[in-house]
Amino acid sequence: MPFGNTHNTLKLKFSVEEEFPDLTVHNNHMAKVLKPELYKKLRDKQTPSGFTLDDVIQTGVDNPGHPFIMTVGCVAGDEESYEVFKDLFDPIIEDRHGGYKPTDQHKTDLNSENLKGGDDLDPNYVISSRVRTGRSVRGFCLPPHCSRGERRAIEKLSVEALASLDGDLNGKYYALKSMTEQEQQQLIDDHFLFDKPVSPLLLASGMARDWPDARGIWHNDNKTFLVWINEEDHLRVISMQKGGNMKEVFKRFCTGLTKIETLFKSKGYAFMWNQHLGYVLTCPSNLGTGLRAGVHIKLPHLSKNEKFGEILKRLRLQKRGTGGVDTAAVGGVFDISNADRLGFSEVELVQNVVDGVKLLIEMEKRLEKGQSIVDLIPAQK
Repeated sequence: MPFGNTHNTLKLKFSVEEEFPDLTVHNNHMAKVLKPELYKKLRDKQTPSGFTLDDVIQTGVDNPGHPFIMTVGCVAGDEESYEVFKDLFDPIIEDRHGGYKPTDQHKTDLNSENLKGGDDLDPNYVISSRVRTGRSVRGFCLPPHCSRGERRAIEKLSVEALASLDGDLNGKYYALKSMTEQEQQQLIDDHFLFDKPVSPLLLASGMARDWPDARGIWHNDNKTFLVWINEEDHLRVISMQKGGNMKEVFKRFCTGLTKIETLFKSKGYAFMWNQHLGYVLTCPSNLGTGLRAGVHIKLPHLSKNEKFGEILKRLRLQKRGTGGVDTAAVGGVFDISNADRLGFSEVELVQNVVDGVKLLIEMEKRLEKGQSIVDLIPAQK
């Protein structure tokens, strides 16, 4: 059992009122949706692997809110979670993904040729570019709920598949538990290493169990294509490089991802996907494409403008510190990425980032000269 809440039948001896979590100070999507009536309806249900409602919501109960972002407040433990607990997940997904309804269908487009431009983002402002996504392997529980054996099986499958990549994608796997100090330091210097989760969102979800067993990092020889294994999702696939050539980054991303999926299929395994949710991942915020295309960008003037937050919102972009979701910006350098994941194709999301970043750079250049940006402020996308 991942953690105590999974012992579902014992809790049924207590009334709904006695078991319902105290959400009075909470500000996350789960707390907005979950009421005692819904808790009563779902609390005795579980997925075929034994994931329960209390497992789903635990991270949102333990973490009332976040200083920078509106968190989701729940996770899936397996592919079936989204169906068994759809009465909870559907309104959360609709709320988080801009009105995406239970009847809506997702679209996928991993043809990088459909991206217009993206090879000319000004390197005086754009420090680095990256595109990442997650993938889940059908037939296994997701990281909040998987057993040690399942996690090790995912690692074995992944390492075998990745070993078949060749050419520019040829690379090596580094298991966290058997890394040398030199390898570890090199991966830290390259900003590749993911360490034991410190985010309370991940810890409360049960994702740090048995750490670092069956976790690791694979990257190609050029250090531009990277796969994390068994962190927040079964796989996290990342294409990245210095500078502003997002087109090149996206092309490598699409090529590598397609090859990985083909290799898994040759071993008899498919990725979790359906017409409504797209690619199925641990956190509802990453459903659909699971894609985050982003740049580390210098915006010292624009970031001080009172309209900065509103401009990003209108462009459907979000900002983080360059150290990740729990960090603030340093020296006017931000991680700017797409806010959407679901209901838009991969190409559409990367296109939105490319076009949005170009506009942000134009605004920054205006402000450097002391000029107005009022005429550049976009309408809501």
